[in-house]
Amino acid sequence: MHILIIGSRGQLGQAVRSVYATQPGNRVTEWHRPERDITQPAIVDHVVQLRPAVVINCAAWTNVDGAEAQPAAAYVTNALGPHYLAEGCRRCGALLVQVSTNEVFAGIPSVFYWEYDQPQPGGVYARSKRAGELAVLQSGARALIVRVAWLFDPGGTNFPSKMIAAADKHGSLRVVSDEIGNPTYAPDAAAALARLIEAERPGIYHLVNAGHTSRFDFAAAVLQASGRGAVPLTAIAHTEWPRPAPPPLHAVLINQAAAALGITLRPWQEAVVEYARVMRRE
Repeated sequence: MHILIIGSRGQLGQAVRSVYATQPGNRVTEWHRPERDITQPAIVDHVVQLRPAVVINCAAWTNVDGAEAQPAAAYVTNALGPHYLAEGCRRCGALLVQVSTNEVFAGIPSVFYWEYDQPQPGGVYARSKRAGELAVLQSGARALIVRVAWLFDPGGTNFPSKMIAAADKHGSLRVVSDEIGNPTYAPDAAAALARLIEAERPGIYHLVNAGHTSRFDFAAAVLQASGRGAVPLTAIAHTEWPRPAPPPLHAVLINQAAAALGITLRPWQEAVVEYARVMRRE
């Protein structure tokens, strides 16, 4: 199977590449800017000429706070790029996998979000990602919309790596305790994504590790697993850590659609332990 990966240098992209690199019989093509820029109309013809079986779009504008200051840039990458990829996939019959985010939901406290729930994105980043979903869903291409949340990986810059660095630098941490989500380990999500592609069931899916937690408890688990359990942690409200783009406080995803196909991810706590074990080896 010929797989085209867009954004293979990011956390999920690297994990996806690793999954397919270990499977015999696959051909993997990777596109990067500036040689292949998904925000340019020419990308449509490039996809058609390549004729891959599957296009996995892991590329995105992920600077959530920066999107508030540069909305046009966020929309070009997160919405227009998927639009062009979907058109190319429609023309050549490829399956498009568009990676999205839990932030397309409002994040109302105590509310859990299934795949069929209506998104209510708040900030620019969230609205641009929802626009990308709609561009793909309305394109006529065979497509999977795969939402992830709180992605982390041993090789990336993410919440766990920032907590470890801050703990080592400051010796104590203040962490928000009223923002709740699903920590998602990129290698687990990539393996589940590959299984989902094999199932050939277009639609919307939530691929997150089982369970949910607060930023505070996520940080505590990371520090404990990495041998920093003695670092003092102080719980704070999100209002004590103001941001240009306030995150949804309870955008907790439920994996129902993939689970119905037998595709689930292990508990996030187990993934954190593996993350710390890999980090120690490195």
